[in-house]
Amino acid sequence: MLLDTHLHLVNRDLISYPWLGDAPALDQNWTYEAYAEVAKRVGITRCLHMEVDVAEEDIARETEMVRTLKAREDNMVCGAIASGRPEHDGFAAYLESLDTDTVKGIRRVLHVVPDEVSQSPLFRENIKSLESRNLPFDICVLEKQLPLACALADAAPNVSFVLDHCGVPEIAGGDYQTWADKISDLAQRQNVNAKISGIIAYTGGGFTLETLRPYVEHVISVFGWDRVVWGSDSPVCTLAANLETWVAATYALTQGCSANERAKLFHENATRIWNIT
Repeated sequence: MLLDTHLHLVNRDLISYPWLGDAPALDQNWTYEAYAEVAKRVGITRCLHMEVDVAEEDIARETEMVRTLKAREDNMVCGAIASGRPEHDGFAAYLESLDTDTVKGIRRVLHVVPDEVSQSPLFRENIKSLESRNLPFDICVLEKQLPLACALADAAPNVSFVLDHCGVPEIAGGDYQTWADKISDLAQRQNVNAKISGIIAYTGGGFTLETLRPYVEHVISVFGWDRVVWGSDSPVCTLAANLETWVAATYALTQGCSANERAKLFHENATRIWNIT
């Protein structure tokens, strides 16, 4: 059983996605129906929708789209990790307005804004306020920004964080050891979890199972089985292969693990971290 903690749906008829113009391979509608057809075939049973960095005025519309899906009897969607703007004064009011039956966590993509944004006192105070609402914060940074993730986790020690995409390693030609050292440093923060999600997208397309293995195994080694979750990062994973290939790689990479370890990675940790019922 796989709980996908990182599904993106794109509905350009309803919502504006300013960044998609620079990503022609992804610039189309990505529907729940198309995802579910494949997901059910490969063993995914539930999913969390991950915000897609929509236009700020469409944030509430995106969350409403997920709420409507979640209400369907035949759906796999168990909640949303919604977009938020902790750098704004209105963040507290925004949190107050959320339907917490739908919204299970918050994310602000940090590699699309200056590094100083997440270091401001307002941003950090707003992140601290997530503790009282039991809402985790997904950290989406590039490998070079991993020290920012450490600083944010230190500034809000009672908030649960989830690092997206293994910290976006530069698998296609980066320095593995530099990435590994930064990940090891971040893993020392017990309030940070790691998401093994769609890293095939960073391989440049030419990869084998052994290309992925050191990255997946290092993350699990330093974070431990109680602080790792799995995600597809669909449709971004299609930049290198497809959802079926990533799921197959996941099963193969964990073949030698115990049933208990697999269960933690595949669904148990996610259920606990995002308070999914």
